Amino acid sequence: MQPLLIALQFLTCLPIRLAGMPSAEQLGRSLLWYPLVGLLVGLALFGLNRVLAGSPPLLHAALLLTTWVALSGGLHLDGLADSADAWLGGLGDRARTLLIMKDPRSGPLAVVVLVLVLVLKFAALVALVEQGHALALVLAPWLARGLLPLLWLTTPYVRAGGLGQALADHLPRDRVPALLAGWAVLVLLGGAAGWLALLLALAVFAGLRRMMLARLGGTTGDTAGALVELVESAVLVGLAL
Repeated sequence: MQPLLIALQFLTCLPIRLAGMPSAEQLGRSLLWYPLVGLLVGLALFGLNRVLAGSPPLLHAALLLTTWVALSGGLHLDGLADSADAWLGGLGDRARTLLIMKDPRSGPLAVVVLVLVLVLKFAALVALVEQGHALALVLAPWLARGLLPLLWLTTPYVRAGGLGQALADHLPRDRVPALLAGWAVLVLLGGAAGWLALLLALAVFAGLRRMMLARLGGTTGDTAGALVELVESAVLVGLAL
């Protein structure tokens, strides 16, 4: 139960209290619960969507997006902002890129990228609300967080120390394939929408992972956050078109 509580505390703004400091092993096992946390976020959005049924589409979508951001505490948006700044300011240099990611300040590019991503999500949500396509609200957060164990399984963690290092070192790697297989089967139950969402998510994952390896030689917590935001955006936009 402790790894699940760790995952909930880290990935959401829920008031989770842990019984003491988690061990490195518990942190690693918490990665296995990330897909479930994504599913819970999606189900919360699905429920809110039902409550808001009949409200004006623009307001409906704005409330969904606001709740979505609030549930994660802006964690992944922060990673996206840091990654955007670092990718431009790093000038192709690995050490400089990693250094800029540690800077808590956000530059103009970070602001532009955040605005564009949120606008894309909002526009897609308006279209999905009008289409009555509520399944996308479950698929997007579920797939995005479900890919994080796969990222840590297949990609080196390049910033020594901290939470990310514990996740990388203590992820139960033998359990990830079975976890992903079960997750994929459930996604495919969504029919054509599930297939499309899965393909879009994997395409974004493959492209971003390639960029991470080329620039950094691996991943960081910030690039993992960027992955979540961009997968969510791709799934929403793809299902809305």
